[in-house]
Amino acid sequence: MLAGIALAMLGGAAIAKESGAMEEALYGLIGKMKAQPGKRAELIALLTQGTSDMPGCIAYIVAEDAKDEDGIWISEVWRTRQHHADSLKLPAVQESIAKGRPLIAAFESFVETRPVGGVGIDG
Repeated sequence: MLAGIALAMLGGAAIAKESGAMEEALYGLIGKMKAQPGKRAELIALLTQGTSDMPGCIAYIVAEDAKDEDGIWISEVWRTRQHHADSLKLPAVQESIAKGRPLIAAFESFVETRPVGGVGIDG
């Protein structure tokens, strides 16, 4: 949840689709953040807390970087960019932001994607 907030600051959306009707495409975010030294597990616990209650969220994956002991990768897939934006207003997300800020050392990279298919994606 917290990662999406930071990743969304650079946001953008794609418009797509078939049958002549314009629909907003799936919206994806992939980013790497760095936890304060020795705080990765604590930050991951916070990032994964309450993630099942985000309407429009298809996938929200938090992963440890295998080569960076403080690195965390976050991959998100949303039904629309608006679903992602709306999630940032949820009280639980706002609370996570406040708790998580002191645990984050840096946001290292960020990309937006337009997911088009794969396991779990209706594509």
